[in-house]
Amino acid sequence: MNADTSPSVDQLLSLPLPAPVSYWPQTWGWAAVLFVAVLLAVVLTWRAARNRQRNRYRREGLLQLDALRVAAQTDPLAARELPALLKRVGLSSVVQDDRARVGALTGAQWVRFMTEDHGVFEPETDALLRTLAYGPPDTVRAIAPARLQALFAASRRWMEQHHVAA
Repeated sequence: MNADTSPSVDQLLSLPLPAPVSYWPQTWGWAAVLFVAVLLAVVLTWRAARNRQRNRYRREGLLQLDALRVAAQTDPLAARELPALLKRVGLSSVVQDDRARVGALTGAQWVRFMTEDHGVFEPETDALLRTLAYGPPDTVRAIAPARLQALFAASRRWMEQHHVAA
């Protein structure tokens, strides 16, 4: 063999690289999928924000309930604010048109309204709430701490579980 006819490294050519791949979808189907995904993300974000806004009263009520529970452990008269707190939370959970009707509920009717969705309150809750709201201080102090704690626990369950109006 002749040295002039043999290939050398100097004669090698570099291979051409393929064109870069575009990240943009090549068909309208992928554009439609992207549109639906973005629309779904917007709708889910909007619904989560609306749900969070609708439940703001519940979060605030639970914070106030916890503060009342802690205060009632040292001073039983602090529990006197519980019926008003339950009423405010109940009024906030209904639509504007029903607020007058719900605001007028008292006694057993009010307890029945609170137990419509979840039966978390005991039958004697009506008398206990009436005692807390209107009873003399000595009567409120005479309420057993276990009964108060059970009422606070039932109130917490009701605030967490009751139905929120649309």
